[in-house]
Amino acid sequence: MKNLAFLFFVVSMVLGVPAGLSAAPVARPTPEQLAWQDMELEMFVCMDPCEWQGREYDNHSTPLAQINPVKLDAEQWCRAARSFGAGQILFVAKHTGGFCWWHTETSKYGIKETPYKSGRGDVLAEVAAACRKHGLKLAVYVYPGDDQWGASMGRGGKTKDPAKQDAYNRVFRQQMTEVLSNYGPISEVWFDGSCVIEVGDILRKHAPQAMVFQGPHATLRWVGNEAGYAPYPAWNSVRKADAGTGIATAAHGTPDGDVWMPLEVDTVLHDHFWFWKADNARSRRSLEKLMDCYYRSVGHGAVLLLNSAPATDGLIPEGDMTLYDVFGKEIQRRFDKSIAESRGEGTAVELDLGRPTPVNHVISMEDIAQGERVRAYRLEGLVGTQWKVLYGEGISIGHKKIDRFPTETLSRVRLVVTRSAETPIIRRLAAYHVDIGPNSPMGSVQDAPAGRWTRLTALEAGALRGEWKTWTIDLTPGIRAPGEFEFEVCGTGGEGRLEVRQVELLIAGQVIEDRVKPVAGSPGRFHIYRMEQTTADSPSIARVTARWVGPKPGPGEARIRPRPQSQ
Repeated sequence: MKNLAFLFFVVSMVLGVPAGLSAAPVARPTPEQLAWQDMELEMFVCMDPCEWQGREYDNHSTPLAQINPVKLDAEQWCRAARSFGAGQILFVAKHTGGFCWWHTETSKYGIKETPYKSGRGDVLAEVAAACRKHGLKLAVYVYPGDDQWGASMGRGGKTKDPAKQDAYNRVFRQQMTEVLSNYGPISEVWFDGSCVIEVGDILRKHAPQAMVFQGPHATLRWVGNEAGYAPYPAWNSVRKADAGTGIATAAHGTPDGDVWMPLEVDTVLHDHFWFWKADNARSRRSLEKLMDCYYRSVGHGAVLLLNSAPATDGLIPEGDMTLYDVFGKEIQRRFDKSIAESRGEGTAVELDLGRPTPVNHVISMEDIAQGERVRAYRLEGLVGTQWKVLYGEGISIGHKKIDRFPTETLSRVRLVVTRSAETPIIRRLAAYHVDIGPNSPMGSVQDAPAGRWTRLTALEAGALRGEWKTWTIDLTPGIRAPGEFEFEVCGTGGEGRLEVRQVELLIAGQVIEDRVKPVAGSPGRFHIYRMEQTTADSPSIARVTARWVGPKPGPGEARIRPRPQSQ
């Protein structure tokens, strides 16, 4: 071991890597990923016939003659995005029901079949034109499935009837071609819940620089919840095998990954609805909640995707517009002007404030073009003639880390990197004093611990001696919003064990493939991925096949909790 240590020291000196740092290579972003992360904020626009029905999913009960958003103003949507600092609009051009907001040749269920502008209105074209005028990038959400074809929610475009698959594949490929080739540059493409239809050639031809959310061509990851936060640390890289699944989340992040795949944090303005409803004002989130989301998404190095839901008249409600505006102004008030800024390389970067100054926030940013190198750090401040630790628990920095702490009067700030891969390169170190009131939390924002187990049902394990039995278990008590969960089936008595052969996830009565993964080293425990909105007609159901193995059968139970992010 001494020889190995000496060898590492010699190699470090030869390569110019300081002792104590790893010379291991790190993943690096593409220029498009780098630009996307610098954007930090974007806005969803969710409209669908389901709004006319007061639902989250279209059940095709609204006659097309009734869909006529006569006040629709895509420029108002752009003003909303601009008001809180978003750099991009992500427009839901087609949701699960198959309604198309552009003039498609693939379907008779779309905006051109409605009275809107006498059938001449093309909402995607209006959004594209407004984005160009307001200097915003345009992203599109085209759902891979379509209820009209039996390609139901959560199946990535797979049809229930295999005989229809080839025909639907052609339809979806044409839809993607229309959207990506006719509306100007597309900066991001969303495949909600992955995509089983091959469209890589279309992406390469018509949107070669677009970021891709989920699916086999993904360059982005879903964070794993819709609450508006990324866990900490929120590593930017994943292992190649996880990247290839198309549904990797923050839980798959690792500092030693081979593939750069940053995190997108999508969240609602109305808790918890993506589409407009007549009583939405009651569920509107507060400014304080949005700022908490900002700290725990952008402040953890991710990109925050905040929803908007225009009403059936086509306008974003005024109360929502006001909230976007005050949200943007509050971000500006806190972070538009720093006390001082610096940058540098190495294990210590200092910032001279010029004179003793109150400080309670520090923003650190790595030059992630060269990879995410920091593995552990602390912040120190010079109080008089003594250095004091301001924040001593830092792990990752990545694109951006916002640390906050009780106000101290400092003349200098120092970032000390205690562990890294390759030499740290700090793009920005900035100090702030933010007046946010006596009741606001000032400690560093960390990820909440895993939630408590929710007991779902008792299992009659005593009747299983050597026989497999299948249960259908309602997960609704533990899954009330999309996210990642840990599900366990276990014995609670007797002698032996409850052995689980299979767990399947069903949504709206359909098996959703590749959403249940066993937890390594924990028999009977599984990770469940629920990516779709939870509604009364789309509950989460687990179908479990298990048996008792051992001399004395005993009772068992099924339980569920939010997935621990440290795993």
